[in-house]
Amino acid sequence: MDRFAWTNGLLEMDETLVVQQRSVKLYDGDDKAKLDVGIALLTTHRLIWRDLKNHECCIGLSLSQIIYFEEQAAGIGKSAKIVIHLYPVTSNKEPGPYQQSKFPFIKLSFKEHGQIEFFRRLTEEMTRKRWENTVPQAVSTATGSQQTGKTRAVGIVGIERKIEQKRKETDKNISEAFEDLSQLMVKAKEMVELSRSIANKIKDRQGNITEDETVRFKSYLLSMGIANPVTRETHGSGTHYHMQLAKQLGDMLLAPLEERGGMMALTEVYCLVNRARGMELLSPEDLVNACKVFESMKLPLRLRVFDSGVMVVQLQSHNEEEMIASALDSVTDKGSLTAAEFGKLLGLSVLLSRERLLLAEKMGHLCRDDSVEGLRFYPNLF
Repeated sequence: MDRFAWTNGLLEMDETLVVQQRSVKLYDGDDKAKLDVGIALLTTHRLIWRDLKNHECCIGLSLSQIIYFEEQAAGIGKSAKIVIHLYPVTSNKEPGPYQQSKFPFIKLSFKEHGQIEFFRRLTEEMTRKRWENTVPQAVSTATGSQQTGKTRAVGIVGIERKIEQKRKETDKNISEAFEDLSQLMVKAKEMVELSRSIANKIKDRQGNITEDETVRFKSYLLSMGIANPVTRETHGSGTHYHMQLAKQLGDMLLAPLEERGGMMALTEVYCLVNRARGMELLSPEDLVNACKVFESMKLPLRLRVFDSGVMVVQLQSHNEEEMIASALDSVTDKGSLTAAEFGKLLGLSVLLSRERLLLAEKMGHLCRDDSVEGLRFYPNLF
């Protein structure tokens, strides 16, 4: 503690505030200092401590006096601390609260946390050593009141400089972020143009491309996204937008539906469509409204809502009797099945498997056993 000197706490010409923390207690080595709880301020040049109640009680320590520092974890009834080891006292040191100390180190005890950020900032300043870049100032011969007034002005200038520096950094970060976003949008447009070009070539050379090559090209298109997604910007809003969107969904979902047995949950459709659309994401509301006009537009798809409220998109050609018969055959072969077991057999989601089993039960082909082990379906022998 004998390394600290009295100070007014105001910043010097090239000094800027780095971080501050309230409710910090000082320790002279392992002993509590005779000072009350205060505010610890870290600047580019000094470590400053100011009494929380009496602002005239303010002491400072040059960062050049620090040898090394370490963290001390909190314990039961003990606050986290930062232990700072110091060089010996110099002969020309200014007066301070302690004239002599038996300890070569001090401790900062953090009553309201904040020690992690303070330790990180202190590490940065000790690495950068910005106090060594200070421009020497001419010695002032003015009176005490004049010196105080000049120091106060310099302190305000330092704070204003720090605020201006942070504002410039923020503006720079925002500008860079928007530049990255603009580049991403440009790349996305290029990929859409590329996929559209491939689609047109497939149409133009329909007779000259083999079936395998066509399938391969279409898989590339699916991985890149929809060639020309329907958006509100290109097709307006309201009914016209939903009709155009439904037409595009009709073309896109045919192949995935055929691969999945003619039926997909609306949540699966939503994920599949938005993955293909890339940057032009579709809202759940727009998807539902587009699916509702499938039948009125005589598209090969339709939206179906089960009794449980589950919504699915299915092919118009989807045969419900075959679906029920398949469920009955599977349950009969295995003796009994849960929705998870049935889904594993057919490669369906548990949600759709459960709806198929419930539909077969509703038609009187299956019966259930609802126990602590879960819902299990059996052939209805009655």
